[in-house]
Amino acid sequence: MRKRVNEVEQEGFQIIAIAPSNSSYISQFQVAFGEFPFLIAGDPKREAYRGMGHHTMPKWKLLGQAAIGFVTRKLDGFIPKEQEKKDFVLKSMKTQDVYIQGGTWIYDERGVMIWNHIDQSPEDHAKIDTVLDVLKKNKA
Repeated sequence: MRKRVNEVEQEGFQIIAIAPSNSSYISQFQVAFGEFPFLIAGDPKREAYRGMGHHTMPKWKLLGQAAIGFVTRKLDGFIPKEQEKKDFVLKSMKTQDVYIQGGTWIYDERGVMIWNHIDQSPEDHAKIDTVLDVLKKNKA
């Protein structure tokens, strides 16, 4: 999303990310991973996540998928190579709910939801081209 934010904005929409963390942790994330060209708001109690139907993947299932991905080299980027990013990810795995799955929600200018995708696993994100197609069909 960070790389293609201009395409989203050209369609008359904006990106707002909701993270299952508090503002202090979001700030630490941005120090490690760089600034983002859109707002990242916090939902540390996960009220929005749960209210929108997101779920926390069982720990054993996520760790099993990570192990398989590591062995098959499909998750090479799971733990970043850059030390500052790596340190942040490892800290997050110990202190944050990294098992809660995210999603993508698109609302019109009246706040009516027009499309959504709830991730079922870490690799199950909405494809940016699909999101852009939805935006083009619902241009503000």
